[in-house]
Amino acid sequence: MNSGELKRAKKHIRREVLAQRDALGPQERDRLGALVIERALGLPEVDSARTVMAFWTFGSELPTMPLIEALVAGGVRVALPCIADGDLEARTWRPGDPTSTTSFGAQEPAGGVVLDPNDLDVVITPAVAFDRAGRRVGYGGGFYDRFFPRSPRAFRLGAAFAVQLADGDLPAGHFDLRVHAVVTESETVRCESGS
Repeated sequence: MNSGELKRAKKHIRREVLAQRDALGPQERDRLGALVIERALGLPEVDSARTVMAFWTFGSELPTMPLIEALVAGGVRVALPCIADGDLEARTWRPGDPTSTTSFGAQEPAGGVVLDPNDLDVVITPAVAFDRAGRRVGYGGGFYDRFFPRSPRAFRLGAAFAVQLADGDLPAGHFDLRVHAVVTESETVRCESGS
């Protein structure tokens, strides 16, 4: 698949999956999100983590604030992604700390300490869609694909609703890096490869 075909295939998946995710009402997202978070917190990699990078919910994504609050309450140092000079960096954040609005409408830490990516034990990873081999279709910026090599020891965990888990293989290029596991409200998928 050439780069043009790959872009078109990903665009098609984004359109289809986002329509399904957007169709979940806010109460249903909260209900299903609580199940995803319970499953994520039960993973040994998350349970033993000292430093976790989560993500701030944007649009119809999985609501992550309850996860962040549970991690902080358990003594885990939490970071959120922040875009700086075109790249992702992990900045410490706790509920109540200030945030700023990005150009596309999401929130990111307004302050916090920039962490060395090697200090992260777990990176909870957003995406539009995941497959059972750990492939992901993100929003098209490539931020996580560029960040993952800088954080090689981190356990990469996809967290999403079941409607975001593809039945077959997602299209991927050589630069698309995989997650090690995906949690949804109905299952935990240990992926074949996290490379």
